[in-house]
Amino acid sequence: MFREPETWVAVAFVLFVGLGIYLKVPAMLAKMLDERADKIGKELAEAKKLREEAQALLAEYQKKRAEAEKDAANIVAQAKIEAEAYSVETRKKLAETIERRTKQAAQKIAQAEAAAIKEVRTTATEAAIAAASKLVGEAVQGAKGTKLIDDSIAAVKSRLN
Repeated sequence: MFREPETWVAVAFVLFVGLGIYLKVPAMLAKMLDERADKIGKELAEAKKLREEAQALLAEYQKKRAEAEKDAANIVAQAKIEAEAYSVETRKKLAETIERRTKQAAQKIAQAEAAAIKEVRTTATEAAIAAASKLVGEAVQGAKGTKLIDDSIAAVKSRLN
């Protein structure tokens, strides 16, 4: 039996197992496996905690993004309202400016007409006075005629102007 290699393999195996038990190898292996399992459990717990924090941050940023989009939409709406109000105000001011300039042009035209009428009357008066003095001068000669001409000229000037 000691010549069979299987016997020596069996003896070596029994010694190996006996030595392992004597040195408490299974307890050491169990302890190492338990430590490894605890370490993995802690890593999993930390990973779960980090994942929850990441999800909370994601939710917070999504909420902030939604608020920012809402604020941007409000800003755009307010800008449209202000632009419309500015447009209405600009149109109103333009209409007022056009109306004011139209009135100014009408006043200038009226003033020009009045000046032209006055100039025509002045010219007509001067022409009438000149014609009247020539006719009266030819009709009346002497000192009495000169006095009559001067009085007539003064009366025409006061009545026409």
